[in-house]
This record gives sequence, structure tokens and C-alpha cells, in this order.
Amino acid sequence: MVCMSCKYGEMQESVTTYFTQLNNCYIIIENVPCLKCDQCGEEFLISSVAEKIDGILDNIEKIASKIFILDYDKAA
Repeated sequence: MVCMSCKYGEMQESVTTYFTQLNNCYIIIENVPCLKCDQCGEEFLISSVAEKIDGILDNIEKIASKIFILDYDKAA
């Protein structure tokens, strides 16, 4: 698959760290599966991973205080 950003590189399976902020709480999810361009480094999440992250964030929002770090494989 060709990179949607640079249009030159090939997308390779990889993992990334997802970072977001919800209601004054910082959430870091490590080892998130992604596609990463071997040319420009742009990362893309496939829809099934994005949906799982949404579910994780819904659950965390109820219990998180300030900073929450978790591993994707253990939470998904």
C-alpha cells in the first residue's frame, strides 16, 4: 500500500504510542498496531484499531485521574 501522505513510501506494519488528553487527564497507550510509511514515517491506524481505542478511552474516562499509561495488547 502506498503512503497516503507522501505518495512515495510503502506502508509497513508497525506499532506506535497513542497519546491523547481527556478532561484534564493524559492518556498514553503503548504498542498500538499501525501502518507506518518507510519513506516519511507517517503513521495510520486501521479502523478496527481506532474503534478499540475509542472503547478503551470510554472505559478509562470513568476511572482515570491525571495520567494513565497502558499497553494496547493487554487492554484490547
